[in-house]
Amino acid sequence: MLRKHRDRSEIMNDILDTANGGGATRARIMQKANLTYTQMKEHVSILTEKNLLNYERDTQMYKTTEKGLMLLNAYAILGELINTTAVVAASPQQYLF
Repeated sequence: MLRKHRDRSEIMNDILDTANGGGATRARIMQKANLTYTQMKEHVSILTEKNLLNYERDTQMYKTTEKGLMLLNAYAILGELINTTAVVAASPQQYLF
């Protein structure tokens, strides 16, 4: 099944979600987020600079930081709000007076 075109925030959410918990290697991030090596490097660099992702040299793993977890949580809440709003807005009774 083909995935739809994702924007930058969806890709970064996928990376943070992959690195959440026990962490993830570069290969795991590329696989789970469906990225090329170049794409992965670009996004991981941004997330690391913003202190959303941390690289541990000794284990060669990326781990989501507390700040990254806060972003994941906010993204999930936003997704729920958007889905709820879409259902409400699609309701035909909304337009009845």
